[in-house]
Amino acid sequence: MQILNPAVRRDLEAGRKLCLNLGSGPKSLPGFYSVDRIVLPNVDIVANLEEPLSELPDNCVQAIYSRHTLEHVARLLELLGELHRIIQPEGVLKLIVPHFSNPYGYSDPTHVRFFGLYSFFYLAEVQDQPRHKVPNFYLPSRFRIDEIRFNLMRTSVLDKVIRAVLQPLVNRNVEWQDWYERRLCRICPADDMHFLLRPVKPTPAATRCA
Repeated sequence: MQILNPAVRRDLEAGRKLCLNLGSGPKSLPGFYSVDRIVLPNVDIVANLEEPLSELPDNCVQAIYSRHTLEHVARLLELLGELHRIIQPEGVLKLIVPHFSNPYGYSDPTHVRFFGLYSFFYLAEVQDQPRHKVPNFYLPSRFRIDEIRFNLMRTSVLDKVIRAVLQPLVNRNVEWQDWYERRLCRICPADDMHFLLRPVKPTPAATRCA
């Protein structure tokens, strides 16, 4: 990886926590440093997300945002381990990913995976999982899933009507979301899912990035 923006170095040296927008493309997000694999306008850090984020110290990030990027990452578990390493305790990860029922997602040849309700619970402690339990031995890093929201498709007038009625119902809680995935998502598909995660990790003795 390569840090292009000197302000990133200055923040690291001063111990200021970073906010990162992973897979930003040329669009900037206010308050966030842009991270992308390609050198584009407004990109602050060039990084291949399939490789370690070697220029970023432990616990030096306070917030991570990623929109429609993780579906392109083959080594996702390794990346999530790196994100867990660099984010501070109680930092926030907002991840927007395509739901497996989205029919258009399969047309993109660069997509290597899709996501469902339980995808990130595979990285959660058993006591932090809902009633339906999933294995959590694939990665030692642990996250707590604070929020999940389904964003139903709205490509037609009928879709928009159904979405207005069904989406608030589906997003009431994880039990309703489980029911939706089992019973309705093939008929009324979701466009994407919004996850809010926090790392489960001890608070370091020092507050400065090291």
